[in-house]
Amino acid sequence: MRGHAAPVFLSVFRRLPYLRSLQITTTLADIAAKAEAKDAENQAFRTFLQSQESDSIDELVQELDALITPQIDCTTCGNCCRSLMINVTADEINVLAAHLGRTEADVKKEYVETGSHGGIMIMNTIPCHFLKNDCCTIYEQRFAECREFPGLHNPQFTKRLFATLAHYGRCPIIYNVIEEMKVRLRFNS
Repeated sequence: MRGHAAPVFLSVFRRLPYLRSLQITTTLADIAAKAEAKDAENQAFRTFLQSQESDSIDELVQELDALITPQIDCTTCGNCCRSLMINVTADEINVLAAHLGRTEADVKKEYVETGSHGGIMIMNTIPCHFLKNDCCTIYEQRFAECREFPGLHNPQFTKRLFATLAHYGRCPIIYNVIEEMKVRLRFNS
């Protein structure tokens, strides 16, 4: 049996172009420019992904997320903090108020906008108040939406393609995962 393992492995290896080292792009200007140039391609990729089996796509996205995310230091980027609208909860405001040594009312007044019906609360500025020198000054107390972004670990990736692709040009993790998906799925090859 051992004599057959090497030829089988080599045969599989040759068919798997993604067993090469990943080429990670982290320069935000490059990512933004490539995103603009690849808009039509990405829309076609979105349609392609929607025709694929959802669980298989989730598995691939989660595998790539686990490979790519550790290679990108979000704390040196901060681009999401400069461009995303963040929803916050009452509990998160309480945690933030305690961390800042301020009252909940004071934190809400300075940092939060509340919807007309009182339920939805968002940070009231973009970029985020707490982004200083590309670093989050409340990192350990950051909001759930900040902790979860870009959310590639979550199931049902194909149901979130619009939002994911909207961030493709601003998030190095999303950009690199999508580009590697194209390679692995042999999209446009």
